[in-house]
Amino acid sequence: MKLWDKGFSTDKKIDHFTVGNDRALDLLLAKYDVIASKAHAKMLGKIGLLEKTEVENLCTTLEDIQDSITKGTFSIESDFEDMHSKIEYLLTEKLGDTGKKIHTARSRNDQVLVAMHLYLKDELDAIKAQTKTLFDILLQLAEEHKNVLLPGYTHLQIAMPSSFGLWFSAYAESLIDDLYFIHAAYKVADQNPLGSAAGYGSSFPIDRNFTTKEMGFEVLKYNVVAAQMGRGKVEKATAFGMSSIAATLSKMAMDICLYMSQNFNFIFFPNELTTGSSIMPHKKNPDVFELIRAKCNKIQAVPNQLTLVMNNLPSGYHRDLQLVKEVIIPAIQDMKACLEMLTFSLQKIKVNSKILEDPKYDYLFSVDTLNELVLSGIPFRDAYKKMGEDIEAGKFEPKRNISHSHAGSLGNLCLEEIKKKMERIIN
Repeated sequence: MKLWDKGFSTDKKIDHFTVGNDRALDLLLAKYDVIASKAHAKMLGKIGLLEKTEVENLCTTLEDIQDSITKGTFSIESDFEDMHSKIEYLLTEKLGDTGKKIHTARSRNDQVLVAMHLYLKDELDAIKAQTKTLFDILLQLAEEHKNVLLPGYTHLQIAMPSSFGLWFSAYAESLIDDLYFIHAAYKVADQNPLGSAAGYGSSFPIDRNFTTKEMGFEVLKYNVVAAQMGRGKVEKATAFGMSSIAATLSKMAMDICLYMSQNFNFIFFPNELTTGSSIMPHKKNPDVFELIRAKCNKIQAVPNQLTLVMNNLPSGYHRDLQLVKEVIIPAIQDMKACLEMLTFSLQKIKVNSKILEDPKYDYLFSVDTLNELVLSGIPFRDAYKKMGEDIEAGKFEPKRNISHSHAGSLGNLCLEEIKKKMERIIN
């Protein structure tokens, strides 16, 4: 069944090529098509295009379909082009002519749009919640290990003292920045496009404000052409939000891979979180973190993928836009999986508390030792020169009893302030 069926069929090759993997992806979106269809049916009843009993029968049957989706028994067979055609078929099979009326005053274009908006709102909320869970773990670890020093690097060269408190809370605060982008994407998704039909509205006197309120959207996407031009744009906004989180996770995964290596030996994970080698019995590989890194790097490419699909398209609907679904939905699943796995793994991390006992890290303290000279009255440039000469001559004596007290330093992590920042963006 096709919603555009006019009594003739297309070649099977054309059908296979144009449908693609929509049926599989639509299983994730079908719930939202049902939600929108219920709101649409109620609106049609409100404006007198459906009788009260027709609205009730449609809503009851749609709820039955939603139950089957929740239970996992809903399917989209090859006879159907997508979720829309399968749901309309089920309505017509059960209700006859009443089922045929559900498509009044809407197009498959705004059906896809509104289902995607509703789906993305839920998924963005889920990503936000998972990010907050990871944030909480990171702050907990920062507090727990705030006094354990860690080498800081610039150019991958030993630089200045850091701490595990700084390292964990740095990634926690970075996630707040990422959620600003997620929040922006949610604002884009939280606009109701239903009623824009094929992109030019309808001659029926539909009530778009009613469906906006019924589906829980903050606001209506008023201009019908603008609503249609949102196809791909809302996915791209979501992709930018995810790519920001992905950049943070990828960087942390890279740090973990480095810090787990024998050359660094800063952190450890239990054996069950590592993998082995087929020929090297000593290996404990950080595969999970390497895959987080790779998956997150793929996610960072998604905004560009969507840009290239949508680039230079004029206004109005084009079949090119079908492909944004197969880009954004798998990316969302990968994003959630990466957040879940990093949160799960970090709860089992162990840190090396004796890293800086190794003499190779003595030069970490050169800046703090230099600052002591400045505090004793020596001009900075003279103290810097003297310190450089002592290092070259092998006479450098590190000052290890360091004291960093300013806001955000290893002696003043401002964990409560960071927590309050997160609470503001979450709420």
